[in-house]
Amino acid sequence: MRSLFRYLLNNHAFLLFLLLEVLSLVFVFNYNKYQRVKYLNSSNRIIASVYNSFNSVVQYFELTRMNRSLAEENAKLKSRFQMTNSGEIITDSVSIGTFQTNPNYRYISARVINNSVNKKYNYITLNKGRKQGVKPDMGIVSHNGIVGVVTSVSESYALGFSVLNSRWGPSAKLKKSGFYGPIEWNGDDYQFVKLMEIPFHVKMAVGDTIVTSGYSSVFPEGIMIGVIQSFSQPEGESFYDINVKLATDFKSIYFVEVIDNMDKEQLKQLEDLIKNGASNN
Repeated sequence: MRSLFRYLLNNHAFLLFLLLEVLSLVFVFNYNKYQRVKYLNSSNRIIASVYNSFNSVVQYFELTRMNRSLAEENAKLKSRFQMTNSGEIITDSVSIGTFQTNPNYRYISARVINNSVNKKYNYITLNKGRKQGVKPDMGIVSHNGIVGVVTSVSESYALGFSVLNSRWGPSAKLKKSGFYGPIEWNGDDYQFVKLMEIPFHVKMAVGDTIVTSGYSSVFPEGIMIGVIQSFSQPEGESFYDINVKLATDFKSIYFVEVIDNMDKEQLKQLEDLIKNGASNN
């Protein structure tokens, strides 16, 4: 202890300089927008690079399971291709996962390099970014169902909300009846979410399929979300309490696709015209 005091006393000028330097940097980044954006972009890029390196090591030990999953997915794609060539028309987009033939959507493959499931606000990091055409507000899906939405991008990486994030929820609907409502996650179990705002008069059953409604530019209609695990009618309420088991296993996702809606800008322009017209009136 005496040696520590002696060291601090002998080097107090240098230590004071370091403290003041850190404080000055904190003030610069907190009160100057340009410097703060540069700092955040640089730190996100460094952290993403670390995640990428760590994830490469982890995936090396997961190669057997990943290869088996890819083989199964290839088998499914071959089956769909043969069905299409034989003249059979595929009309149920849910039965074939996230496979879509809509030319208005472009799919960008990506690898998950970081993912969390045990927080209230969970995020997912991908190894594709601006250089590969990834932009904010693009949907993220796996071969089983929806995963999340892109919120920010750098040159080579993208960060997004997963479905397991209380700040965001996609618009969903009952495939059978077409009634729709938002999806919410309450932070409990990573396998389940809630389907909200479905009134009591709607008929449903355990096992019914929940898909994307298509009422936003993020996801096309009919992408798998999950199935009804349970539901009840709370006293004094007007809507069901519906538990949905997610189709995507968020503890084992490695490869995803980012959905680029080619008509997004046109839709946004039309919506802005309507909003501006309403505000002027």
